[in-house]
Formats: sequence, structure tokens, C-alpha cells
Amino acid sequence: MVERRPVREQVELDTVTYAERLHYVPGLARPRFPPWDRGWRDPWHSPGPRYEEMPLYKERGCYICHQGVRMLEGVRQAQWLTKTKLVEGLPPAVQGIVDNPALGLQELEERARHVVSHARLWDTAEVAPRREKYCPVLFESLIHICRSMSGKYPSLSKRMLARNCRIAATWERESILLQVRGLSGILMNSMTPIPPVASKEEILATKEHVLETFYPIAPTIDLQEVNVYKELNDTGFRDGYPYSHPHTLFFLESANVRTDRFRPEQLRAKMLMFAFGNALAKARALHGNDPKVLEQPIVVQSIGTDGQLFQFMVFQLNTTDLVSNDGVKNLVWIDSDQNLYERAQCVPEIKKGVVMKPAGISGFQPDTFKKFLALYLHGTV
Repeated sequence: MVERRPVREQVELDTVTYAERLHYVPGLARPRFPPWDRGWRDPWHSPGPRYEEMPLYKERGCYICHQGVRMLEGVRQAQWLTKTKLVEGLPPAVQGIVDNPALGLQELEERARHVVSHARLWDTAEVAPRREKYCPVLFESLIHICRSMSGKYPSLSKRMLARNCRIAATWERESILLQVRGLSGILMNSMTPIPPVASKEEILATKEHVLETFYPIAPTIDLQEVNVYKELNDTGFRDGYPYSHPHTLFFLESANVRTDRFRPEQLRAKMLMFAFGNALAKARALHGNDPKVLEQPIVVQSIGTDGQLFQFMVFQLNTTDLVSNDGVKNLVWIDSDQNLYERAQCVPEIKKGVVMKPAGISGFQPDTFKKFLALYLHGTV
């Protein structure tokens, strides 16, 4: 192959620059100087080593799922990546808590209604609070109501909320190396694990389930491909931490701009990936890295909200043998798009001196709050 040289070199012409003039001159070429060597390494102006020179560089790429990944195919893509079968609705163990009148969940409905009014109407000096303000306030208030039941159920006090904790879980799917890592939302840990929600017969029945594909779209679309990585499985907590079992993950989509928030389908996919990542990291810590069907499945729950719309999820890790599509699958139950209330009217709508829509909360849905509380109580009641 003949090497193609620049035109100026071919005709043996010299480039006339304004380097000697020390200022810009129209019509003259811009000079090119060799990189200046300071004689010492300045971290603020150092380009850093090349990827190929880094100690963690590997020829084989790894596909990363982190907090900023928005999956094109949503839950279907997350199902394939985690080898999971989807079941619509909540599992019977959680639904039984919602429907049980003996637990007295109806007594807390009025408190939940006041919590919504507090977050959307009262906790601000502005005319209408922004989402980044009322979404965390609503979450903290709902958690406070749930904690108030610790007098009736003392084991609820054996839990801990961890913020900004990091997770790392690595697995292989067919010939693809995958990893979930980074911040995993607000994680509630407990001293005891959640009991399995699916029976052994239901787990064995997943062998017949065929995972849905979305050819010609690659299953790794929208995941970040990197060559500098470490194959790591880490729960984010040291050995001996008393609250070592993951219970529930909370994801708050509190961005004010709509385009900065995850769509509900993308949020559910992220919830599934990080619930799977926490369960897999815990399984590797308990049973090692050998792929196997777990005798004691690991259950991790997840709740996502934008301050009005709630997503509920219960994930059960049945196997760590994730390479092939055959054998036992994992299970996930999803109850999607549950409104806590329909509308928050911060300013009354008045036409011709008549109040058409008074200020306040309309369309409050107590069943959504009961589901939130049921997931919190799951494993105790």
C-alpha cells in the first residue's frame, strides 16, 4: 500500500507561519509547536496515561450498567441480561399484607393523605414547590410513617437506611461480560433476610420459560463498554456489618426537567438491574463465585417514584448460573404505574370570581400507600 503524504510535502513546499511575528497574521498558517515539557507532573494539566498503559486494561470489553444507563428496550432488556422471568403484580406474600384488615393499615391512610399535602403544599414558601424539593420530602415522610409501626412490630427497628452506598456485581451472559456498579440508590438493610416468595415448584417451573429476545437489537445496547475495569463482587459493606442483608432499594426521580428524568419503563429496568446486582453480590459473598442454583433464594425489593407515580418490584435470585438460557430462571414481580394521587392543585383556579378548582390534593389512592407499607413490612409480618 502506497503511503499518501500531504500535498505540501509532495510538491516540496514549506509552510509559512506567523510564528516569528508572535501574533496572528491573516493569510499565514497557524504554527504548530511541540508539546511543552514542564519537567514535573502537574495533575491539573496532565493528559494521563493511555488506556492501554493502565494496569487494569483488558483486551476483552465489559458492559457496565450504572445509574445513568437508560435501556432502550426497558424491562425486556433487563430480563434477558439477568435471566429473569417476569410476573405481573405483587407476589401473594406481599398482596396478603395489603389485603389483611387485621394489620390496621387503614388507620394510617389519613396520615398518608396529610403527608402528601405536607410535601406538595405546606413545606415551602414558594407558590408551587419544585419536584426536587417535594419528592425527597414525600419519601422521608412515608418512611417515617412506616417506622412508626416499630412499636407494634419490634423487629422493624433492626433495619438501617444507607445512602450513597456503592455496589459491584460481575457476571457472564452467554459470551458477554456484564457488570452492575456504582451508586445503588437508597438501600434499606436488615439483620435478617427476606424469606423466599416463590415455592420450589414455582422455581423449577421456570425451566420451561423461554426468554424473549429483541433481535436485531443487541442486548447490550445503551450499556457502557469499557476495557479498563476490575472483575469485582462487592456488597458495599464490610464483613461483620450487622445489617448485612439487602431489603429494599429506593429510587427517587426528582429532576425538575422532564427530559432529565427516567421514563417509567427505563426506571423499572434500572430497578431490576440494581436489585439483581445487590442480590448477586450477596449471593457471591455467601456462596462463592461458583455458578449454582441457590438452595435459599435471595429476595431484594425495589420502589421507584417521581413524587406521584410509584413502581413496585420484588426480585428473587434463584440461580447464579447465568451463562446459558437453559435451566432455572430468576423471578421478578412488578406492579407498575401506581399513582399515589391524581393532582396537586397548589393555587386555586378561579374564573369570574368563582373557584373552579380549590387548592389541595385530589384523587388520593390509599391502595398505593398500602403497597408501599406492605413492602416495608414484608419479612416481618
